[in-house]
Order: sequence, then C-alpha cells, then structure tokens
Amino acid sequence: MNPIMLTQVATGLSVLAGATLVKQVMDESSMLGPGGAPRCHNCNGSGKVTCICTRWSDGDVGCRTCSGSGGRMMCSNCRGTRMVRPIYVRVPASRR
Repeated sequence: MNPIMLTQVATGLSVLAGATLVKQVMDESSMLGPGGAPRCHNCNGSGKVTCICTRWSDGDVGCRTCSGSGGRMMCSNCRGTRMVRPIYVRVPASRR
C-alpha cells in the first residue's frame, strides 16, 4: 500500500472513532438533568404529564388536579422535580 493511502485510511478511521465517541457522550448527557441526576422518563424532564381528566373529557379541560394548567398535572414519578433519584433501602438479612 501507498504511504499516502495508509495515512488517509488512518485519518478516516480516527474521524469515525471520534464521531462515535462524541455521539455516545451526547446521548448520555441528554438524559441528565441539572446537577447530573437523570431526567424523569415519565414526563421527559418537564415535571408535568397529561391529566387523567382529558381521558373522559368531551373537549373541555380542567379538574381540581390540573386546575387551569391546560390539562397537565404534576408527574407522579418525580413529583414535579423533573429528575429521578434512587431510593436506597436497607434490607436486614438474618443468617441461618
């Protein structure tokens, strides 16, 4: 092989590897909210979800839960904080 051709192949492979690395980092960081905590998967980080009153509504929107917010209520997973945090539980185990 020609040395120029080897240089071009090596450059192309390094550009491809760099692009793959950048894409992976961007995908990981897009699921993180402020402070590095992962965004809520239920509301996609907005803190609000579609209210259940819209399921049986005949065009009008509003109930006590969504109270004037256009048929949107607080997310039940993140409680409106937009981020999910793990809950650590200590489970005692006994030896037999």
